[in-house]
Formats: sequence, structure tokens, C-alpha cells
Amino acid sequence: MTPPAPKLPVSLVTSPRLSSWVRFTGDGRVAISPGKVEIGQGIVTALAQIAADELDVDIGRIEMIRASTATSPNEGVTSGSLSIQQSGRALRHVCAEVRQIFLAAASERLGVGATQLGIDDGTISGPGNVRTSYWELAGDVSLDQDASAGATAKTAVMRAVAGHSIQRVDIPDKVFARPRFIHDHALPELLHGRVLRPDISGAKLTALDETAVRTVPGLVAIARDGSFAGAVADSEVAAEAALNALRKGATWSAGEPLPDENDLAGFLKSQPVETTTIDTRSAASPQKAARTLRRQYTRPYIAHASIAPSCAMARWEGDRVHVWTHSQGVYLLRADLAIVLRLPAENIVVEHMEGAGCYGHNAADDVALDAVLLAKAVDGRPVRVQWSRHDEMSHAPFGAAMAIEIEADLDADNEIVGWRHAIWSNGHAARPGRAAQPALLAATEIANPYPRMISTNPPAANGGGGDRNSVPLYDLPAWTITSHRLLTMPVRTSALRTLGGQGNVFAIESLLDEIAALRGEDPIAFRLRHLRDERAKDVIRAAARCARWKPEKRTGIGYGAGFARYKNTGAYCAAIAEIEGTDDIHVRRLTLAVDVGEAINPDGVINQIEGGAIQATSWVLKERVRFDRTRITSTSWTDYPILTFSEVPAVDVEIIQRPEIEPVGAGEAAHGPVTAAIANAVHDCLGVRVRDLPITRDKIIAAMELAS
Repeated sequence: MTPPAPKLPVSLVTSPRLSSWVRFTGDGRVAISPGKVEIGQGIVTALAQIAADELDVDIGRIEMIRASTATSPNEGVTSGSLSIQQSGRALRHVCAEVRQIFLAAASERLGVGATQLGIDDGTISGPGNVRTSYWELAGDVSLDQDASAGATAKTAVMRAVAGHSIQRVDIPDKVFARPRFIHDHALPELLHGRVLRPDISGAKLTALDETAVRTVPGLVAIARDGSFAGAVADSEVAAEAALNALRKGATWSAGEPLPDENDLAGFLKSQPVETTTIDTRSAASPQKAARTLRRQYTRPYIAHASIAPSCAMARWEGDRVHVWTHSQGVYLLRADLAIVLRLPAENIVVEHMEGAGCYGHNAADDVALDAVLLAKAVDGRPVRVQWSRHDEMSHAPFGAAMAIEIEADLDADNEIVGWRHAIWSNGHAARPGRAAQPALLAATEIANPYPRMISTNPPAANGGGGDRNSVPLYDLPAWTITSHRLLTMPVRTSALRTLGGQGNVFAIESLLDEIAALRGEDPIAFRLRHLRDERAKDVIRAAARCARWKPEKRTGIGYGAGFARYKNTGAYCAAIAEIEGTDDIHVRRLTLAVDVGEAINPDGVINQIEGGAIQATSWVLKERVRFDRTRITSTSWTDYPILTFSEVPAVDVEIIQRPEIEPVGAGEAAHGPVTAAIANAVHDCLGVRVRDLPITRDKIIAAMELAS
């Protein structure tokens, strides 16, 4: 049988030009230009390690270039824990081919066979002490050619940098307060802008008295386009003063009603939906159920709650505009800007700069359009727009609320013989650049507005959205998985870290624990018995071993377990939670084991798992977007509390290193398992099951009353 022809990595199919990925600069350095962006996940470090390995150069020579639509390969959006899988594989392939090209050129120059040459820190040498280097050859070697499918990267045992923990390249600037975040950069002649928006959801600007604004010292311009209005001034203070004056002169229409926050499940189930059967399995030998457990699980709307509110800069030059943004998809943002501005995409340059905190579609793209529209009101000077905390918590997209119902059919021995899993949720993705209409907030406000994009779900082949992780990884005899995506969206939703994965894993793992308890079976043993995947079993065993499962029962202390393989195709992660349940739930320790295949930077993997575990703890115990029937009310840290440093649990992470297996991302692997582990630990501690997130004192009391 003929082996299949080699294929290019997915990112090289759309951006195959070698020179767009790698350049050798005259100062003895290597410029690496991926299309994925640094959002705190450490991707620029891992990619630098991959490049250093394949090119045989010291990692200190690697210069990681920020993504820009002017020069960088188009890798879509940095999301879904796919940067290592997509950009890493592409870069490994590119650098392997570049290495071969330069070895061939050195062979011709030196008169030595390519197989006799070696490379050490960019110097190419061979028998008789003949030598040259990448930089000596760079003028004669053109990389303006497309990647070929036949390039062969090094085997795992030949890699000297990947697989080892190194210091992240982005951290020193952040520790020593050197400008790296977009919030800290100032372009020459920079002006400052603020945008006026209503507190009432869906309200339109019907009138604007600009009289008071025009007397504000430092005012440069007022911009008005339909319901979009803002001011540009020569300082932040003046811009804030102008915004306050605009607010006093604004008249708004009535808004649109929001759901009943205290009955989200009822709201979700009452709306028009698009229903999709995600997966079905029929039992080879159907068995009659002796009983059926029916359980409902919910999670609220969750804010991104970025530590720094969204920020962007823009500058017009004639009919061309340059945008600086912390968007996770510079090409996708450019596509939406082109629609709104009615400009050719080539007239727009979108350049990435890091922002202080976000995993998912927050307001980074929205504020970019704000900056572009305000900059159009001034003559060629750059305008910087930074949202307020109130703006960020009111107007940025949220992670979608979810209602999940699972029915488990059990036989007389409480073994599972059937499983039905149904999800009601808004779509989990409304990112820019993926539709004929823009997904940007200001696009819905201008005089000729575009409708608000109704969030959709990525296809199941890409990990799904609301249905993500809804198909059990466990070997159950029969199941039906159904997703009901809402076709209305009074609360704006889009991608938040894990999409529907956190909610679905919480539901599945909670019910499995409940069934194990009915059987009187250890929950770890129960999971292992229902798994065939040995890698899945290995992470569960490793987490249990590290946590010394199960410690002796102590009053006020509970232990719980959770497991998932992210998207059922990515990283495996198991979590053990130790919680203390006194006045409030306090998570004392989280023990996790993870398998990401080849861990390029083990310390980076640990960082990602720790960060995900802590974020999940915050979601489970505290986070919930609050609103009444007219407006979002959780617009400050007081109204939207997140986990504080004093509440952060100890987190232990064990990596099961598998260098022979292609790497996958770690960023979103921990959230579902940690959520489930904490919920199961609460039951172990208090004897009640809380199925509605977040797990607060009120929810526990309600669960106790229901159980009594």
C-alpha cells in the first residue's frame, strides 16, 4: 500500500512563503515572524525554542516579530489552545526546510557534501575546517519561495532546546516595567479619545447637545456618526472631561429588555433555537433501565474581566489607516474594518501589541474600531482609545450562559446503560472576520448600522462551541448529544476561554461522581473502569498518586476529582481538589496531571495549567455577570469579584512528557476538570450537590434546603 503523500501543516497551506516566517538579519540574528500572538500564554518563547532547535542557533539570536498584516503570515486567530499545534508545526517545518536550503548553498560554496556539514549556532562547517554561516550566505540564498511538503524536521532525540524549561522571553520587560503592553506605548503627537455609550442595553442616541463639550480645555475634535459619538483631546484628563460633558448632553431611546438573571435556565429554554444532534451511539445489546437520573446544571454569563481594559491606537494617512491592537486575530480584524470603512483590505495595516490580560474575544477588536473612527476626525494624528473598567464590564462580549440537562439510564446495579446530554446556550463565537457583516460594536452604532451578530458555534470538527466536550470520552454503551443554540442574544456573547467545555465537563463529571456514589465505588476507580484510552488513564492515575488519593476523611475538608481531554482531541488533564467548607468554600490545593504530547517548554506548560486552574477556581466560586432587566450592573471589581491572591490555592502540576507525540496546547485543558473537581469536593465535604455555578454560600444553602 502506497503511503499517503506528505502534507503541509495547516498554517503553511494559507501562508507558504518561507521568507514571511524566517529572515536572517545583518546583525547575526534570526527574525521569526509567526502569525499567532502573545496573549500571556508564553507562545513566543515556545516558538523561539522550536526555531532555535531546527535552525541550530542559540535561542539568544532569535528575535520574535509581532504579528502584522503588513508582513506576517496569516494564521487566523490565536485561540482554542491551537498555537503550538498550528504555528509550532508550521514553524518547525519552515525552519527545517530553511536549514536544508542553507546546507545545500553551503555545500556548493564550500565544495563539501551537504551530509558532511554541521551547524553550530548558525555557523556551518565541515571537513578541513571549512566554514560559512547563515548570515554570510543570506545575500545569495532567496527564501522567497513556497514551503514544500517534503521537509523533514529533527526527531525528538535530536532536539536540544525543545522539551526543556527556559526563561520566557516576554517576562523581563514586564517585570522591569519596560513598555511592552499597548497601554504603555505613546506614538509621536498622540491624542486621546473616549467614546460615549449608554448604560441601558440597546439604547440609541437620539440627540446630542455639544455646547458644553466645546468649552472643555484641550478638546481637539468631536466625532458623531449615528449613535456613535466620541471626543478627541490632547490628554487623558481632557478626554475624560469631554466624555463627561458629552454624557450630560446625550438623550437616549428606550432600550431592549434583558433576561431574568435569577432564571437563566428558564430564559435559555424559552428562546427560539437551532437544534443540532452532535453525536449518537447505539448500544450493541440494549438494556432496560431500572431508573433514570435527570439532572440540570447551569453556568452564568462570565466576563473576561481583563486586568487592563481594552486599548487601541489608530492613525490615518489619506485613505490608509494603521491600527495598533491587542486583538487575537489581526487579519480577521482587518477584514471587519474593511467592511465598516468601505476600504480595500490592503489600505489597512493592523499590528499586534500585547495587552494586559485576555483569553477570548473581549473588547480588543471593538476598541480598535473606536480608535479608527475617532482618528478619522483629526488630521493624520494618532489617537489612543482606552476603555474604562465600566465600559469593559458593560459592553465587551461575555462568555455564554449555559443550561445543561443530562439523563443517565441505570440498570439494577446502577451501571450506565444510556446517556442523553442536551445543551441550551447562546453561540460561543462572534469574532470578527468570519461573516459578511462585521462583529464590531461600533458597527452597530453608526448611522448606517450593521445588525448585532448573533453568536454561532464553531463546527464540531474544530472542537465545537456550546457542545465542546459534550461527547463523553468514557466508554458508555449508548448516548445522544444535542445542542440548542439560541437565535436571540439580548446579552452579547462571544468566545471565552474553553467555550462550552467548562460547562459540559462540569456537568458530565458531576453526574459520574453521583453515579459512582450510588454504587459505593471510588470515583477514581469508576472513571478508570469506563476509559479505554491509556493516556486518559495515565493522567488520572498520576493526579491521584500525586494527591495521595484518597486522604482520610476530615471534618470540614472535602476531596473531588475531575477529568477531560480538551475538545476530546487536545490535552489530557485530570484534577484533584482539596477544599475547606466552613463559612465559605476555600480551595486549599489543586493537584493536576497533564499530557500535551511533546511539552516544548515544560515550565510554560505548568504556567498554563496553573493559570487555568486558578481562573477556573475564580469562575467556580465567584464570577457571575449581574444585570437587571435594563442594564449590566456588575461594572466594577466590587460588583464582579474575582479570586484574590489570598484565596489562590496551592497548585501542583505533573507533566507526562511524551516527546514522540505531536504537541498540543495547554491553555484551556484545566478549566473543566478543576471546575468538576471543586464541585465534587463540595459534595464530599458538605454532602450536597451544587449544580448551578458559581458555588456560593447562597447556592449551598439552597441545595441543602432542596435536599432536606
